Amino acid sequence: MGIYVMLTKISPYAVKNLEKLKEIEQHAEKLIEENCPGVKWLMNLVVFGPYDYLDIFEASSDEEAAKVAMIIRSFGHATTETWPAIDWKDFKSLLDKIKIDYS
Repeated sequence: MGIYVMLTKISPYAVKNLEKLKEIEQHAEKLIEENCPGVKWLMNLVVFGPYDYLDIFEASSDEEAAKVAMIIRSFGHATTETWPAIDWKDFKSLLDKIKIDYS
């Protein structure tokens, strides 16, 4: 399973009331469960900056991660960026396998 980080930005004109935002979240969650059974959510955060949300999830493939992003975008109120990520301990293990002679 790969780890993915998804940043989401909500259009300021898309959601006029907070209850609608909650409904969209519930509907998106249901669609992701139905269409992406291999996805496991690790963390959902609200962030203050150029993006509104930061989600971290596991998916079995890039294609399944792309489906998550497309479901979020399908509501017409958000843009997303999705990045593959590597756990730090796994990255350190990769570094141990690289042999470079700096002499």
